[in-house]
Amino acid sequence: MAEELVLDTAIRDWVLIPLSVVMVLIGVLRYFVSKLMRSPAASPSPDPKLVREGQVVIRARNLRSNSQFIPAKAFKARKVYYTNEENGLLHVPKEDAQKAQAAMFSDPNMAMDMMKKNLSMIVPQTLTFAWVNFFFSGFVAAKIPFPLTQRFRGMLQNGIDLSTVDVSYVSSRSWYFLNLFGLRGLFSLILGEENATDDAQKMMQMGGGMGFNPTMSLGAEKDSLDIIQHDWALPKMERHAEDVLRKLLKK
Repeated sequence: MAEELVLDTAIRDWVLIPLSVVMVLIGVLRYFVSKLMRSPAASPSPDPKLVREGQVVIRARNLRSNSQFIPAKAFKARKVYYTNEENGLLHVPKEDAQKAQAAMFSDPNMAMDMMKKNLSMIVPQTLTFAWVNFFFSGFVAAKIPFPLTQRFRGMLQNGIDLSTVDVSYVSSRSWYFLNLFGLRGLFSLILGEENATDDAQKMMQMGGGMGFNPTMSLGAEKDSLDIIQHDWALPKMERHAEDVLRKLLKK
């Protein structure tokens, strides 16, 4: 039987609220620091080849998402036009792919910008986690007002090794992680939608691509277009319209 705990108001005043305020302030400060560390040089004009490849990806994606509105013969012709191994628009030769990756990683400014972004992400979160782990470790900071299953215990009670405590209680360390990954909406209000810092997205992108990668984008879209099964919607339109009219007449 899970034990019911009575949370002291001092925990709210000296753990829960300060931790939340500090996480918000660190997120805002990190945004302005990363903005100052950004390279002041003006962005160069876009490469026509990259723009053309990006437009090809968009067109192929539109074909894939709207394939049911064209006949099978027309879809097959367009599919061959994009995915042909000899001269298809989505086909990237291995030599061009290697050259594009080498040019991408040989740009020192781009590598420096990526390193600055990673540092502005890693250093503050490392120091913040050390601060939380030293001062607030072991506290039960909050209680979720609805029941949860046992699978949430590891996520909500990090740092508390008591199996008798109800799963709805949240430890201070888990509250830190919830703030770390769940403050995007608040940052959107403070900094604007385009400037909001998304820690979860940054963590997934760290060490990842540095700009538009034609090999990955064109290759992924080519694979998606190869496996799609055409299903023309026109023969089903009459029956669908009939069902809609019947529903309207019943009302």
